[in-house]
Amino acid sequence: MFAQHFFVKADAYFHSGYYPTVFDNREAFQTPHMAADSGAMDEHNQGDETGFLGKPRDWIDRLSRRLYPSVHTHLDQGGAPGRTEELKDLGEGSEVREILPWLRLSAELDPQRVETYTVTAYWLRQRMGKVDEAEEFLREGLRANPNSYEILYELGRVCDENRHDPLRARNLWEAALRQWQKQQADKPDADKFLATEILAHLATLEKKQGDFEPALAHMELWKKYSPKPGEVEKRIEELQMELRAASVPRAAR
Repeated sequence: MFAQHFFVKADAYFHSGYYPTVFDNREAFQTPHMAADSGAMDEHNQGDETGFLGKPRDWIDRLSRRLYPSVHTHLDQGGAPGRTEELKDLGEGSEVREILPWLRLSAELDPQRVETYTVTAYWLRQRMGKVDEAEEFLREGLRANPNSYEILYELGRVCDENRHDPLRARNLWEAALRQWQKQQADKPDADKFLATEILAHLATLEKKQGDFEPALAHMELWKKYSPKPGEVEKRIEELQMELRAASVPRAAR
C-alpha cells in the first residue's frame, strides 16, 4: 500500500502538484503518466488530464486556485510556471531528478513491484542520460524478480537503444518472451500489451539484421496478440514482398 502511495506521489510531483484528489474526476489518471510515457504499462487513461478541476464554481473558487497548483505541467517540459529559466540554469533533467527518491523508496518498500523498476529505469536513461544507473537498477529488480518478463524486456531496450548491442537485446527479449509464454499465454486476461511490445521489438530487430524468416515468425505471433491485427498483417505482407524480391535472380528482374 505504501509502495503504491509513493509511486503515485512521484507521478503527482511529475505534474508539479496538479493532480486529482479522491473527490475529483480521475478518468485521465487511471494509469500513472510516468509509466504510460515509459511504455512500461498499458495505458487506460481517458478524458482530458488538463481539466479535471472543471470550471470555477464562483469567484471564491477562482481566487483560491491561485493558492495551489491549478495548471497542467510536466517537470520534463519546464515544470510549474516561472521555473523555465531556473531549469536552464540547473541543466536538463534537474527537476526530473526530484521524482527519483519517491520511486526508489517505492522499490525498497515493495521489491516485487516490477513497474517501479521499469519506470525508474526509463526516466534515468531517457530523461537524465544515466544509462549505467538505469541498467544497474533493472538488474537489482531482476535479482528480486528473476522471472520478470517486464524487466527482461526493459533491459533489452537498454541494450538496443542505449548500448547498440542487438545480440544482447535479442537474447533478453527472447528470454522475456519465454517468461511471458510461461506466465501469461494461457490466462484469459493475459498481459497482451507487453507481449506485443516484445514481439514488435524482436521483429524489428530481426528485420534490421536481415533475418527475414525469424522476423516473419515474430510478426505472426505479434498479430495474434495485437489489438490491431490488420496493421500487423500489412507489415507482414510488405516484408513478404521484400523477401520475394530478394529471392528473384537479378537477370530475371
